Amino acid sequence: MDNAIYGYIRVSTKEQNEARQLTAMQQFGVPNENIIVEKQSGKDFRRPHYQRLLKQLHCNDVLVVKSIDRLGRNYKEILEQWQILTKEKGVDIVVLDMPLLDTRLGRDLTGQLIADIVLQLLSYVAETERENIRQRQAEGIMAAKKRGVHLGRKQMTMPAEFYDLAIAWRKGNISSRSAADQLGISYQTFLRRAKETADCVDPQ
Repeated sequence: MDNAIYGYIRVSTKEQNEARQLTAMQQFGVPNENIIVEKQSGKDFRRPHYQRLLKQLHCNDVLVVKSIDRLGRNYKEILEQWQILTKEKGVDIVVLDMPLLDTRLGRDLTGQLIADIVLQLLSYVAETERENIRQRQAEGIMAAKKRGVHLGRKQMTMPAEFYDLAIAWRKGNISSRSAADQLGISYQTFLRRAKETADCVDPQ
C-alpha cells in the first residue's frame, strides 16, 4: 500500500485563515479527502479530528501542517506531539512555513538531529513570544490603572432626568421602554444603569 499524505488544519472559531491553510495544502499535493480541518481552540489536545487522524496515520505516512504551532499551543505540547508522530508512529512531518522541518529530507542521524534542534528552537521562541505578549499586556493594564485610565467601554453619561425616571420606574409609575424613549437611549441601557445606581428588580 502506498504511503498516504495527510494535511492537518487547525483554526479557532474566531480565525479566518482556513482558506489560506487549505490552499497551501492543495498546492503541496495533499488530496482533498485527506485534509483534516479542526475548528476548535488549541488550549489542549482533546481535539476529536486530530485524535482520529492519529489513529489513521501509519508508519511512513506524511503529515503536512502549515506552521509548527498547528501541532500545539506551547513548547511542551509541540515537542510531545512531534515525539508521538515521528518516534512512536514513524510518521514524516512537513512544516510548510519552515522547510528545514521536513523529516523526509534527513532520515540519517544528522538529518534527525538538525530537525530536532530546529524544532526545539522554534517551539521555544514561539512560547517565549506568547509569554512576552502576555507580560506586556499585564504591564500595560497595570500602568493604565495607575494613571486612572478606565479600560472598559466608556460609560454613557446619563441626562439629569435619568434619576427621576429611574425612581418612577422602580415605583411602577412608568415602563422601562417609556423611560428609555424619553432619555433617547435603549431600554436595555436604561435597565442596566438603573440597576447599577440602586437596588431594584426587573419590572418584567
